Amino acid sequence: MKIASPRGTKDIFGDEMRLWHKIESTVKSVADDFMLEEIRTPIFEHTELFLRGVGETTDIVQKEMYTFMDKGDRSITLRPEGTAGAARSYIENGMGNLPQPVKLYYFGPMFRYEKMQAGRQRQFHQFGMEIFGSPKPAADAEVISVAKELLERLGIKNISLKINSLGCKECRSRYNAALKEFIGNNLSGLCEDCRERFEKNPLRVLDCKEEKCKTILADAPLMLDYLDEECREHFDELQEILTAMGIDFEIDPKIVRGLDYYTKTVFEFVAGNIGAQSTVCGGGRYDGLLEEVGGKPTPAAGFGLGIERLILMLKADGLDEGEKKKADIFVGSIGKAGSIKAQVLTLELRKKGIAAECDTMGRSVKAQMKYADKLGVRFSLIIGDDEVEKGIVALKDMSEGTKADVSFDEIYGKIKELS
Repeated sequence: MKIASPRGTKDIFGDEMRLWHKIESTVKSVADDFMLEEIRTPIFEHTELFLRGVGETTDIVQKEMYTFMDKGDRSITLRPEGTAGAARSYIENGMGNLPQPVKLYYFGPMFRYEKMQAGRQRQFHQFGMEIFGSPKPAADAEVISVAKELLERLGIKNISLKINSLGCKECRSRYNAALKEFIGNNLSGLCEDCRERFEKNPLRVLDCKEEKCKTILADAPLMLDYLDEECREHFDELQEILTAMGIDFEIDPKIVRGLDYYTKTVFEFVAGNIGAQSTVCGGGRYDGLLEEVGGKPTPAAGFGLGIERLILMLKADGLDEGEKKKADIFVGSIGKAGSIKAQVLTLELRKKGIAAECDTMGRSVKAQMKYADKLGVRFSLIIGDDEVEKGIVALKDMSEGTKADVSFDEIYGKIKELS
């Protein structure tokens, strides 16, 4: 019986892997320029981290997490997002004692059991960053500028930034009361999920994607109308900084986050070229998270960007994977002695930084040359018994169609000279 990959996962190889390499190298470049330190947290954590950090009323916790009991009878969860793990690491490793802010980034797989859609896998990958320690709108603006810079360096067009504020706990408490009254008067027309969310976290109802719910909720009260003076000033200053930085934005009072730890600033980068699943990057501020997962009160902000969604955007914009790496030289052979010498020479050239390939299939010389053509090599040679005995071989320049007799020791220098 043929065994297929689990639903919601995929193999990454060939042309697509080159696109991944392009994204990864761009991520590293942006991170270095913004002085972000890489962090690699475990792929699985104690389930309690996500119950406390992400929120028990979220769809992630209630429906999507991959949770199991390990051999020590402990509840373990494959990480569904990166921020909770980074926060746990900040606390556990005493990063609060470092000069603040601490700026971290990660790139790796996450796991959610959710409905399959374009650009959405059950094992998916995220680039994310976190700034711990700064309560200022300047940190929010820096987070946003990292995401924008990455998208720009990748050459992505047709994106827009939307921002909102969820206020602090006190603002949300007042807003939740008004929202709950509005939703309560319209509860019968909402979907089953919304009716369940209504009892536990009415703000989550605003995130519903059902059209009938979106229509009803279009007239819901807006969070921005319930901000206190401090939260309003924070949001206004963020807008002032973004404007000064030349970052265009639109205020969208309907933006909410599916994770409970967000406070004040929330934002999304939205693409206009990948259909309904248009949000490529989402983030904001979450000043209460570290205290929630056992640390001292610590302000924080960050974002997560889905790589699979990003690839959809790159392809929609016609940005390809780039050219496949070509070998510099193909070392062909005839007979056993020639084959062994070819492998020895190939290794010597590789150690000197030459991309070299040789035959390991036992092909005929004609088949080897066809293979060399497919590789697109610049140089080729054939080693047989005579070449082994004399130590001299004909090096062919495939682009010029010329040949030069060189010793084995001279091959590297000749390639560098002609390249």
